[in-house]
Amino acid sequence: MKSKINSFWTVVLTIIITYLIVKFAIPALSRELTGMPFPLPVPSALIFIYMVLTLIAMFLLVTFDDKPLNDFMNPIKRFLRGDFSKPVRAIGIVLVSTTVGWYVYDITVPKVAAPVALRIQHPSSNFPNKMEDLQNPMTSPTEEQVTSFIEQAKAGEIQFIEQVVPDFEAWMDETGEEDPLLAINTPAIKTFRAALEADNVSAETARAALLEVRMFMGRALYAMNCRACHGDSVAGDGPMADGFKLRPINFTDNGTIETIVEGYTFWRVQNGGPGLPLEATPWDSAMPEWKVSLTEEERWLIIMAEYDLAEKTPRIPEKH
Repeated sequence: MKSKINSFWTVVLTIIITYLIVKFAIPALSRELTGMPFPLPVPSALIFIYMVLTLIAMFLLVTFDDKPLNDFMNPIKRFLRGDFSKPVRAIGIVLVSTTVGWYVYDITVPKVAAPVALRIQHPSSNFPNKMEDLQNPMTSPTEEQVTSFIEQAKAGEIQFIEQVVPDFEAWMDETGEEDPLLAINTPAIKTFRAALEADNVSAETARAALLEVRMFMGRALYAMNCRACHGDSVAGDGPMADGFKLRPINFTDNGTIETIVEGYTFWRVQNGGPGLPLEATPWDSAMPEWKVSLTEEERWLIIMAEYDLAEKTPRIPEKH
């Protein structure tokens, strides 16, 4: 004759097994599937949802008819009437008290958990020390570069990155202008062009104009590659920002790019999310490895533009 498990114990065992699977079995399985040295825990909010759904399912199972409901209530009524032996009642009282006490303790004790809000900085345990002293070469043109820029301007052959050349050509065809610098036309560019016409260009004037040209190219590269996530104002509010588990960092926040050296910024842009250390998992980044599709010069131009758009300056390395 087959033995039948009482509805009460069916519900209790189902709840316990479901909790053990979600809390321990799934993280253990994730460790095997990912090959990481640590499990990927199920978020507490998700555990709560699973358990609520399990309780609802058990409630429907027990209450759909009088027979399973009476079967479920029978052990409870017998326990309250004292039909069980004293050892059984003692064990029941201890289990109920222990369960309630553990639950209260578990929801009140401080825990180490992934932050519910966006992180300020990613972990950087694998950041190479040799990159700490890197400084953006685009913000400090050499004398040779300034001299070459003057010569290019006089010959009407300013060198731009290939990504912006079609836009300059389209602008010149539309306006009939022959000098692409007029498309930028900032105060520093105007001063430089006036000095060119007077044939009296100082190195400082040319340097300021060259920085404006580089800033223009950096902003163009930023718009092409970074704006969708980081936004026009580099505040992490681009049109694709809401599509990620964690929104992109707000560069205008005083606790972000202003607190790190340029070498770290370059390293993060270069390696993207795949370059983060293992302990960065709770703060995973969706940023691609820009070293694959952008040259070193282009990456530095973007960083130059990011700091300018955020109106921030990078941290100076301590040894300096």
